[in-house]
Amino acid sequence: MFRGSIVALITPFDSMGRIDARVVRKLARLHVDSGTDAILLAGCTGESFTLREGERAELFRLVKDEAGDSIKVMIGTGASATRVAVERTKSAMDIGADGALVITPFGNKPTQHALISYFREVADVGLPIVLYNVPGRTGTTIQPQAAIALAEHPNIVAIKEASGSLDTVSEILRKSSLTVLSGDDSLTVPMIALGASGVISTVANLLPADFSAMVHAALKGDFTTASEIHLRIFPVMKALFIEGNPVPLKTAMSIAGLLPDPVFRPPLAAMTENNRTKLAAVLKEYGIA
Repeated sequence: MFRGSIVALITPFDSMGRIDARVVRKLARLHVDSGTDAILLAGCTGESFTLREGERAELFRLVKDEAGDSIKVMIGTGASATRVAVERTKSAMDIGADGALVITPFGNKPTQHALISYFREVADVGLPIVLYNVPGRTGTTIQPQAAIALAEHPNIVAIKEASGSLDTVSEILRKSSLTVLSGDDSLTVPMIALGASGVISTVANLLPADFSAMVHAALKGDFTTASEIHLRIFPVMKALFIEGNPVPLKTAMSIAGLLPDPVFRPPLAAMTENNRTKLAAVLKEYGIA
């Protein structure tokens, strides 16, 4: 259901800290025109931890008004409380989202047994669910055995794997029917070589056409082309994480003319000048002035 180059869209804010509707529409059109296969709203890259509940629906309406049915749209609905994740997922289903990305609960570190219960309860809502395994952000890992067990639920269709472990990817692919999507841009091509079906990407915000070309080449088995694009993009991939995502990404998009001056919701703040200089140098080398 979800495959290819999926962008974890940033949430653009105006100078007053409100969602910038004009820029959201502009970015939605950019991704439709650039070959992006789906858009994720309210993920970590979209500063989901700072969004108010109604803002998820606002983002969805803006993207759908611009893109219509030409691109799939999923919404991040995970939470530290199962009740909140269920409520968000119901809301996403009610407004017409194509699926929900559900992150592991953050901060409270549930056991594997508890994780399985959490995801199953969210999946019972009825919307297609993509599990999100990102221990670097949440402190909790979905072990392969738990993912394999969760694959038995008819509404759990995929996993975004951002643990950095190709062994984990291999085990899930070997023993389940789950679609695996890379959660690490720099591991996308290796994961597809193992059998993954695509990526939910940060870098695709900045380089949507190039990233889509890389992903689709790999999915077609043209790893020569995919590797060439990967190696060209690789310095940009790394530079976008010299500070916590999405601070370098929004800064890079501003340098590239895709955003006005980048605005972040606290506690995030603008890049240090030293890191901004390093980022700008990498972008200039890539051809982004």
